[in-house]
Amino acid sequence: MGASVFSIALLVGEAGHAQTADTQAAASSPEQKKQARRKPAKPQADQQAAAPVMNARAQIGTGPVQSLDTITVAASKTEERAIDALAPVSAVTLEQIQGLQPNRLSDIFYNVPGVSFQERGDDPSTVINIRGLQDFGRVAVVVDGARQNYQRTGHNANGSFFLEPELVGGVDVVRGPTANIYGSGAIGGVVSFRTKDIDDVVRPGERWGVDMTGSYGTNKDRGLGSIFGGVRADPNADIFGGAVYRTQGNYKDGNGTEIGNTGNEIAAGLMKLTVRPADGHEIKLGGIFQDYQYSIGQFNRGPVLTPAQRALFQGSSVYASDAKNYTGTLTWKYSKPDDNLWDWNMSLYGNRTDNDQVKTYHNSTAGVALCGPGSAGNNISGCVGDRRGYVLDTLGIDVNNTTRFNVGDWRNAVTLGVDAFQDDVRTSDSRGNSNITTPSGLRTVSGGFAQLKQNYSTWLEVVSALRYDRYDLHSPMVATGGGGDRFSPKITIGVTPVAGFTPYVSYAEGYRAPSITETLVSGAHATGGGPAFFPCPDGTVGLFCFLPNPNLRPEVGKNKEAGLNLKYDGIFAANDSFRGKFNVFRNDVDGYIDLVASPPVATMFGSFSQYYQYQNITHARIEGVEAETMYDAGLWYVGVAGHLIRGKNVATNIGLATITPRKITTTGGVRLLDRRLILAAQWSSFGANNDVPVGYLPATGYELVNLYLTWNATKDIVFSASIDNLLNQYYRPYAIPGNSTDGTTQNDVLWSSPGPGRVYKAGLKIHFGGA
Repeated sequence: MGASVFSIALLVGEAGHAQTADTQAAASSPEQKKQARRKPAKPQADQQAAAPVMNARAQIGTGPVQSLDTITVAASKTEERAIDALAPVSAVTLEQIQGLQPNRLSDIFYNVPGVSFQERGDDPSTVINIRGLQDFGRVAVVVDGARQNYQRTGHNANGSFFLEPELVGGVDVVRGPTANIYGSGAIGGVVSFRTKDIDDVVRPGERWGVDMTGSYGTNKDRGLGSIFGGVRADPNADIFGGAVYRTQGNYKDGNGTEIGNTGNEIAAGLMKLTVRPADGHEIKLGGIFQDYQYSIGQFNRGPVLTPAQRALFQGSSVYASDAKNYTGTLTWKYSKPDDNLWDWNMSLYGNRTDNDQVKTYHNSTAGVALCGPGSAGNNISGCVGDRRGYVLDTLGIDVNNTTRFNVGDWRNAVTLGVDAFQDDVRTSDSRGNSNITTPSGLRTVSGGFAQLKQNYSTWLEVVSALRYDRYDLHSPMVATGGGGDRFSPKITIGVTPVAGFTPYVSYAEGYRAPSITETLVSGAHATGGGPAFFPCPDGTVGLFCFLPNPNLRPEVGKNKEAGLNLKYDGIFAANDSFRGKFNVFRNDVDGYIDLVASPPVATMFGSFSQYYQYQNITHARIEGVEAETMYDAGLWYVGVAGHLIRGKNVATNIGLATITPRKITTTGGVRLLDRRLILAAQWSSFGANNDVPVGYLPATGYELVNLYLTWNATKDIVFSASIDNLLNQYYRPYAIPGNSTDGTTQNDVLWSSPGPGRVYKAGLKIHFGGA
């Protein structure tokens, strides 16, 4: 794909050689002109946000450290800088991502407060946690506007997605249900990824461009190769594409222990075609394909002949996994500076995650269990050679329009929108238990919103919104389904008594519909070859019984927030700047959904719970403070970002296991050799979560120190190097759950959760381009 794009670029570049300089300049000017022109009725923050040239981000070595100046639409669907948004918004730019050389997506979020991750080293998918909320869509994740709703129940987080970091061109994060206009379910927040586009590669004045990147890392044999290229066929059409290949072996944690099955192999690519059929109109067709080859599960670490040995050493069955992710998008945007009635954005999308797994190892003493006489295998995970598969198809639409008008001294922007998506889950398991734990089914979620954004003079901004949500659930596994609807309000008021100083207060509600698994899971959890403790209502027998809950109510997040935005330039020198966002919040989640066990009953094998069911607990409360700051003096910069958070089940006064209580990240750097050489250091301090339910092993507190170097050797060649986890610390970033029947730790999670020890990385990026 990359070679084809490069060939097209050469041909088109040759064909266009005879064109005049004016025509060449026009090829890159429409977006610049559209960004630079201002709509008379736009609020001042929107007008200021329109000024930067979009494809300036393709220039090497000039990326701003002030990521809070990045333009975003995530909080209000209208363009504004993150620092001006009256919401807890953060942005991660392409320049930052390239300097960090991330191996997985979590590596790029150290500077973002309120964000943490519950990942397994043997699973390359990503689980994002915002303010202690994760699982089943509590955090809405979108890639180029397409929701990523994949979920598989196991000894892992209930909700993940696949995205290769080399494809990412930028990220916007909104914490809390403040962005309820963005879509249903996001009571924890929204993470919006933008994949790379032509403006990230083709520079101003170029007609075509190609970026080639290669890197290598230790711990162990981390290799990456990528190529991205684009061509501006004429001012009204361009094509862009790229391909990525990444591989690594099993890494060692900070204690020097090799973490099994942490090696993987990833191939990915994307293609985008953009046309501008008329003035103000832009239509973009995009496609992303990713293929992840990995093995999930952990081998036994010692003899497992006795219960004590099994508790200490027994791992889990291992599955060779082939996860394919397909995303297709079609977007239509219309915007003209002199048209205040229409500022239109429509997006149609489809996403499929297809995870095909084959069992390769059985957690017995011998390590192999073949089906046959005397070797029945395991009725939880089947026998070696058995297959299981998880497919989730999501289809969706998102349409919104902003109308601007003035009433006296009030500048108004009214945004109306509708959105809907449908999840189709299909689970297949030839012999194991996955059909029960991840039931097939259909979920349809839809909604609409109206938002009024008002600015008075330069000192007052008011944002009010109302959202309506509806959902329906259906499954062939059970006779019952579910559904419901609700209106969710939002109001935000901010004042700017003096330039650069903007306090605000906000109240917003969010609504999350129960997932298919939470509502419809039903049947016995298989015994794994041991004794069946309980009969279940459907006639099956097992260790315990899952009960469906057709009366499960949606969760409602009610978030109270106060914030302060600080923006100052020329403080101690002509070209220095300071940006800061501070906020305190309390999110009260009514009807929080959790897996609840019935009271234990006596059996000949001991006392165990017979039933497990997802239920609405009375109340969960999450509260904390967040800060994100950066001072940039030009030749050097320093910033601090982080959070302090606590979360409780109010009914029991027991902490939530998914909370990361403390994260404080200090980042500093210097720019040398006429700012072509950047040396940076990052220190992240994480606090342990000790307030967890019974049966959980608390997370560890730990310190991560990373070093980064970026050298712009020429305008077309960039060398980068880094050291991750300089102190070679051992760390487990989240609490580990225990087994439901015997209270011992789930060893496959315990062994796969530690992050890698020290890693050395080096990379080279080369740019080609021409007019």
